Amino acid sequence: MSGGRPALWTSRHLDLLVESDATTAPAFDPKALPRILPGHDLWDLWPVQEEDGSTALIGGDEVWMALSAPALGHPEERHDQARIRLLARNDGGWKDLGNAFADDASPGSREWSGSAVRRPDGTVSVFYTAAGRRGEARPTFRQSVVETRLRRFADGDAPAPYEEHREILRSDGLMYLPADEETGSAGNIRAFRDPGWFRDPADGRDYLLVAASIAWDDRFTGAVALAAARAGAWSLLPPLLVAQGVNHELERPHVVVHGSWYYLFFSTQRHSFHPADRAPTGLYGFAAPALTGPYRPLNGSGLVIQNPSGQPDQAYAWLVLPDLHVTGFANYRSPDGGELRHAAAEQARAGFGGTAAPMLKLALDGLSTSVAPG
Repeated sequence: MSGGRPALWTSRHLDLLVESDATTAPAFDPKALPRILPGHDLWDLWPVQEEDGSTALIGGDEVWMALSAPALGHPEERHDQARIRLLARNDGGWKDLGNAFADDASPGSREWSGSAVRRPDGTVSVFYTAAGRRGEARPTFRQSVVETRLRRFADGDAPAPYEEHREILRSDGLMYLPADEETGSAGNIRAFRDPGWFRDPADGRDYLLVAASIAWDDRFTGAVALAAARAGAWSLLPPLLVAQGVNHELERPHVVVHGSWYYLFFSTQRHSFHPADRAPTGLYGFAAPALTGPYRPLNGSGLVIQNPSGQPDQAYAWLVLPDLHVTGFANYRSPDGGELRHAAAEQARAGFGGTAAPMLKLALDGLSTSVAPG
């Protein structure tokens, strides 16, 4: 399979964006939600999948992963301490299974988002982002895609020993800009992260979608990279989607096949648009008849789910499951709807959710979508 010309997300599409009930999530209070991990922030959730994309059941429980960090200091600092956590979910309740990996197992200093799939032999392939370098004195922002394998899951318990953590993909500096900054902050750095595993039913091959950056004028812009597996190795293909100078961060890309359409989803925040606040924080998407396109924006603009206008940061990092349920995490709720990520630590902490957001349910009809409580 070879990639074709990428789809472009342009200002022309954003000009069509309108706020409507069909694309607006119901309001909720992040501080009223039960914390899955008391004493820890939790964000960017994803389930362990079966190879058909469905959520894996192990010992009668769904097994999920999420990023976690101690709930201390400013919430934005959590990215510098992020670890992947294992969780069991049953009837809406959660059980903590501890960190997915042993200390210092990752080649990075932090573990950022990814995906996981259970193989026929019961092992679980985990694809995630290694950020920084193991043992570094201060956090840097080098990003690469790493694979490891949990050898087995015992029912209700954390998995047994792990295979070596192998770097399988890094931005090539040609199609995709290097994601190797020494300094920066979340939301202001180039990307090569968030690997989303996908098996294409059309050819039976495994693919990874990656949040990436490409050159645009004298800066960088967001893209969704594609990589294909062949003979035990991964190779980069041309991007599926490029934000044509309108947004520099297309996070957590993933594909869901529904009906005869391939739905490509990703999340982005209002401050990632050019200019900032040109469009809302939300889940955005495109659809195509095949994995490599041609893709067209959903609802004309690409917007699928936005937060209520009065609370524009209440949730983030949405993930659409094959049954069209949508998970995300509770982000910030401000008394006046203002942006808390630049507020003082105490004020930001008071408004931060740091746990799973209420589940939503998406309806898809070709290039039109609508959202409802899950």
